[in-house]
Amino acid sequence: MHILPFKALYPNMELIPAPEYFFATVREEFPEYHKSGFFRKAPAAGFYIYQIECAHRHYWGLVACVDLRDYAEGAIRKHEQTIADHEQKQMQLVLHRNASVKPVLLTYPHRPTIRQWLEQQAGSSLPMLEVHFEQEQQHHRIWAVHQSENLQTIRTLFLEQVPVAYIADGHHRLATAALVHEKLDTTYDKEKYGVLIAAFFSTAELEILDFNRVVYALEDMDVATFVAKLSQVFDIEILEVAQRPGCKHELTMFLHGHWYRLSWRAHVLAQSASGAGMLDAALLNDWVLKRILGIENVRNDPRIDYVEGPRGLEGLRKRALRDDRNAAFALYPIQIEDLLALADMGEVLPPKSTWFEPRMKNGMLVQVF
Repeated sequence: MHILPFKALYPNMELIPAPEYFFATVREEFPEYHKSGFFRKAPAAGFYIYQIECAHRHYWGLVACVDLRDYAEGAIRKHEQTIADHEQKQMQLVLHRNASVKPVLLTYPHRPTIRQWLEQQAGSSLPMLEVHFEQEQQHHRIWAVHQSENLQTIRTLFLEQVPVAYIADGHHRLATAALVHEKLDTTYDKEKYGVLIAAFFSTAELEILDFNRVVYALEDMDVATFVAKLSQVFDIEILEVAQRPGCKHELTMFLHGHWYRLSWRAHVLAQSASGAGMLDAALLNDWVLKRILGIENVRNDPRIDYVEGPRGLEGLRKRALRDDRNAAFALYPIQIEDLLALADMGEVLPPKSTWFEPRMKNGMLVQVF
């Protein structure tokens, strides 16, 4: 994997008394913030060590630029289809800002020597930027790496040990960057837009959480009929208390004030496709949303609402209670080994299949084109 140093912009925290508000609005307001002097420019091109401290652990990553040729040639692999109108919106944002305000999140199989290098470099100096986010109870810290021998060391480690990286978050941003690069005419513009900021967190640093669904399901069907139809594809067990799914091919449902454990029947699994078609999200889309509820396009049907895993079962329940015609489904998280294997096979996951932690903030490191 070819990684490239760059001169980052980073926020001047002396001018930012309300970090939560600033970082929540910088995606749309970056040109104005930049013009008003809210950002500093790094003195030299470098790499940036990014640490996120949460209550239960520290996450370590490296922020660098990637060559878009690696994306075009398949060394940066995807697991999600992009949507044309989302790419159009991303393109408008990129050209309006003339900058990328958040790294694409890439992952790669854990390499102990890279993790050791990150910790050693961070331990030898103070961070150039440290921000506390009260709401999430997180500390975000960034160290700059500018010294030429250190730059060469980590570039060599990535070149030798990371032949392939996988998109965890940012499929549309990468696709848009590649499209912008392709459409440009001049050599200068192609070079300027030929690299994109990315954050590399190894598979040991990432957590994949569930991404759950609330479905407006019972407008034309009573509860008894819906449960009867579900019983044709699931073994159903009533739960005394809310429980997360315990394994692959097990779901939890909240319906009319009650929790249920759902396990796919053997004939469903036997008739389903291999690969991504065997994921619980794909099975739910096909056997329940499409065949029982008539929802053909899960990407844009307004009857489906997606709920991030960190909101927990209580967040899912509250969302379902907004309408008594809702049914909520909690899914078991996809395992990182399955995700990488599917990406290697060129397969894509159903929409909203994964929620990755950690989550970086817009505006912490900015690449100006």
